[in-house]
Amino acid sequence: MHDVLIVGAGPAGLIAADGLSSSGLKVTVVDRMPSPARKFLMAGRGGLNLTHSEEQSVLLTRYRETEPFLTPFVNKFTPENLRQWCLDLGQETFAGSSGRIFPRAMKASPLLRALLSRLAERGVTLQTRLTWTGFGETDTLIFEDPEGTEVELKARASLLALGGASWPKLGSDGSWVSNLHRQGVAVNALRPANCGFEIAWSDLLKDRFAGTPLKPLTVTFGTECARGEAVLSERGLEGGAVYALSPLIRREIELSGNARLLLDLRPDISIEKLTSRLSANRGKQSISTFLRKAGGLSPVQISLLREAGPLPETPQALAERIKQTPLTTTAPYPIDRAISSAGGIALTEIDDQLMLKKLPGVFVAGEMLDWEAPTGGYLLQACFATGVAAAEGIAKYLDETNDRKQPS
Repeated sequence: MHDVLIVGAGPAGLIAADGLSSSGLKVTVVDRMPSPARKFLMAGRGGLNLTHSEEQSVLLTRYRETEPFLTPFVNKFTPENLRQWCLDLGQETFAGSSGRIFPRAMKASPLLRALLSRLAERGVTLQTRLTWTGFGETDTLIFEDPEGTEVELKARASLLALGGASWPKLGSDGSWVSNLHRQGVAVNALRPANCGFEIAWSDLLKDRFAGTPLKPLTVTFGTECARGEAVLSERGLEGGAVYALSPLIRREIELSGNARLLLDLRPDISIEKLTSRLSANRGKQSISTFLRKAGGLSPVQISLLREAGPLPETPQALAERIKQTPLTTTAPYPIDRAISSAGGIALTEIDDQLMLKKLPGVFVAGEMLDWEAPTGGYLLQACFATGVAAAEGIAKYLDETNDRKQPS
């Protein structure tokens, strides 16, 4: 009998194991992959954006409609708390020019090694290559090993931290949904988040410019806009400026079948100044040469203008096209190509300690829950914060159950 069984060796599960083991509890972490935290390591290849240094009140708004749910957890385990936790593991962090927080090592592996080493010193057991298949008798979880043999593990409390359904080859494939459905737990459909969106490009654009970055760029959908960069791919448009608006774009596609984006290809110049430049005498220049020299457009930007239809003839209309190039998206990229996922366990299914109301002693954390966030450190911040909160909830639950079992 374990004190705590944690299913999922990602950020939420591992930081929970760290907190629980610090108080002397016997903790076992189980993961279906051959090694832990594979998605975390993949995220670290680009620098490992842990969290963000912006004002806490602003940071919380990034969680959109789930801000009220996440606020108490992120307020209790703040970006500063996360940075101190990293420092306690020997990993200094710093704020980049954008306000994003990174480890000084600029990768995930040193932080993960330090954490796993501390967990091992505290007696935390890590069992890999076990896939969670459901619940058994009281306090029992059922797993399957690579040979198909059933394995039962018992614990006084358990934490499910299996992630969403993005990047399934790294471990989080969403297969846990059916296990909870069988217990009557409501799980909202897992959908792609922080993803690209499909656009029916012409063959010419795909052949010439697939893989080409667009920067600087401002993307507008409805009343919201995001500045950053994007990448034109064979199937559509992806990148940070698109990811920031992905919840809104995805919902519009779900409602209407498509969504209309507006791209500002020259966000650093006003429409008046651009109109003035385009009013110059073109002479014998081709329109492409003129747009490159007078408008400051690259070949891929000029091609995007043409994708929206015949080029306007007047300088004013041409400037308007550059500042508001319309594109129609028809679907998000598949979830296995998304950075994260939306959907998950309905928030009405858990109490304020992150325990499932229908399954006493079973807690949940991280991306399994129905929230989403843009890139920029907000995803990991919430995963770590809910992992810490779940660990505190488990410790409290075990104390209370111990008290109830004590003779009067």
